[in-house]
Amino acid sequence: MMLYTFLSGMLVTLFFVAALFFLRFWARSRDPLFLSFACTFCLLGLGQSLLALGRFAVEERSWVYLVRLAAFLLILAAIYGKNRGRSSR
Repeated sequence: MMLYTFLSGMLVTLFFVAALFFLRFWARSRDPLFLSFACTFCLLGLGQSLLALGRFAVEERSWVYLVRLAAFLLILAAIYGKNRGRSSR
């Protein structure tokens, strides 16, 4: 259990570093796709930290799984919005 907690903490840190990385790109370009990716990585980090701290027996059956689902839906919406903007030009 100790190794799982340690690796989860490391994964959460990497999620938030990736979010900061995309926030930097968003600050330069003001492209909403980068902001969406930053929010997605924050959601993934939040979900992983809740999983590590909550000690859920079955990950797929807990409500925390909905946080991960929201993150992936945000990615899909951002990609759809980016491609929709290109096709209208």
